[in-house]
This record gives sequence, structure tokens and C-alpha cells, in this order.
Amino acid sequence: MATLLTVLKGGGRYTPLWVEYLKNGAMRHARGFERIVCLTDLDFQIDGVETIPLKHDWPIWWSKFEAFRPDIGGGVKVLCDLDTVFAANASALIANDMAAMEDYFLKGRLSTALMRWKDDELCFLYDTFRADPHHWMQEGSCGPVPNSVHGDQVVVDHLLRRDGKLPPFFQQRHPDLLDFYDEEHTEFGPVLIFIGKSKPDTANEMVRALWQGRS
Repeated sequence: MATLLTVLKGGGRYTPLWVEYLKNGAMRHARGFERIVCLTDLDFQIDGVETIPLKHDWPIWWSKFEAFRPDIGGGVKVLCDLDTVFAANASALIANDMAAMEDYFLKGRLSTALMRWKDDELCFLYDTFRADPHHWMQEGSCGPVPNSVHGDQVVVDHLLRRDGKLPPFFQQRHPDLLDFYDEEHTEFGPVLIFIGKSKPDTANEMVRALWQGRS
């Protein structure tokens, strides 16, 4: 069983349409996924998407910790941000070994924009955060780190390092899998990642067409 996981927290920029576009892209280019699951606090239905209610009212990106809950199900799980665009064959995402994206700006640090694990091997991240979320959401809770923004990936990186479980990075494990959006580019790798302020809905026409399934 392979599951594509994403998280939609209401009240921000993202809407269920972003879930639908992500699902459609995965169905075109990563067909090995047998489940597509969205953890959300919104009420909506999309064919081919299983919605699971968020249990906690953790703000903004902190709700991504719920992706590590033990009740999501077994098998391979790939956590994917909603602003990801599938542009070509992304079947390499589905494998049995743990992996995570390396932060684009901070080399050697983990990003939660794309993570892969199996069964319950990362449930301790959810359990640890749930035990004291206010502590982990405070800047400095992970000691001195190079990140300019204290968010979920800072804590995930810290906890994995602390327990000696930091996974290999997708960029080394699958060198041709990830690409990073540049408005000047006309060719793209299989999984297009957006960094900084760039997003699919404000990208160039070629990328918007890929995102919306028009090409």
C-alpha cells in the first residue's frame, strides 16, 4: 500500500482545489499510489481523495505533524506539500526506504515539503510534538539552528537528528526526481517544487497548465 499524504489547514491561501490539482497530477504521473489522503479541518469531497479530520487545532504549518499519526494506515507514505506540481514520471517517489527533501537554501537540513517513510516508523514525531506542542512551537526549542523561520521542519529535523534517524535526501537518493521552479525554465523535472514566494497559481503559463492539468 502506498499513500500520498497532504495537509490542508483552513483559513489560508490554499483551498480544496489545490488538493484536487495535486491528486490529478499524482494520478497522471505517480500511478503507484493506491491512496491519496488529505488531513484537513474543512468539509469537502473530491473523487479519489480520502479526507481525514485534523484532531488538533495546531496553527498553520504545525498541523503537518498530524501526518505522522499512527491511525493514518500502514505501508509507504509520502508527505507532499500542496504547492507541488507533478510534471513527468514520478514513480520513484514510491519506495520502501525513508527519505526527505533537502532544504533548498540550507544545505544539510531537512525540509518537510516532501518526506517518505513506511508504516509507523515516524509516529514518534507526532507523539513527541503532541506531548508539548507549545514548547516545540517556541523559537529556541531546538537550540541554535540556521533557519530564519522556526517551523515544523526545524522541529522534525531536530528530533530526527536527536534520535539518529535523519534520512537520506531525495536529491541524493533520486538525483533526477526533484526540480525547483524557475520562471525562466521551459523544461522541468518530474516533481516541481516551489520555494520562497513562488507558487503554482502565480507561475508562468506553462507551469500553470501543468498544475491545472491542461497540458
